Amino acid sequence: MKFKLNIDRNKEERVEATLHGKGDFSYRLEELVLGYSGEDSVMAYTEDDIKELKYRDIECVTVIDSKTYAIDTAGDRYRLKMRLYEISEILPSYFIKINKSSLANRKQIERFSAAFSGSVDVIFKCGYKDYVSRRCFADIKKELK
Repeated sequence: MKFKLNIDRNKEERVEATLHGKGDFSYRLEELVLGYSGEDSVMAYTEDDIKELKYRDIECVTVIDSKTYAIDTAGDRYRLKMRLYEISEILPSYFIKINKSSLANRKQIERFSAAFSGSVDVIFKCGYKDYVSRRCFADIKKELK
C-alpha cells in the first residue's frame, strides 16, 4: 500500500483513496473522513475555569438538572453551554446515543453490565456509570454486529 499526503492551503480539502475492494479498512476510513467536522474540541466550564476539551477526551455527554455536562477521561464533570442535540450534531460519529439524555464515546466504553432486572448499564474507563435504554441498546447491538 502506498500513501501520499499533499498539503496546499490554496486548494479545497479532498480525500481520495483507491482500494481493491470494500472491507473493514474502507469502512473505517470512510467513517474517519466523513465524521470529521473540522473541529476537535469544545469549550467546557467549571465554577472557576474555562477549558478546551478535546472530543477524544470526552467519555460521556449527559444532561443533569436540565444542564449539559461532559465527563472526561479523568471522571471530571464540565458544563457545556450547548443543548444535547446541538452537541450531538458536531461530535464525531464514534459518539452514540445511550439514552434520551446521554451520548457515549464508543472508544471510552469499558463494558456493558446487565442487571437481573433486565436493565443494562454502561461503564466507562474512568469509572463513570450510566444506564442504557432498551431502544438504544438494541441499536448498539445491531451496530456492533
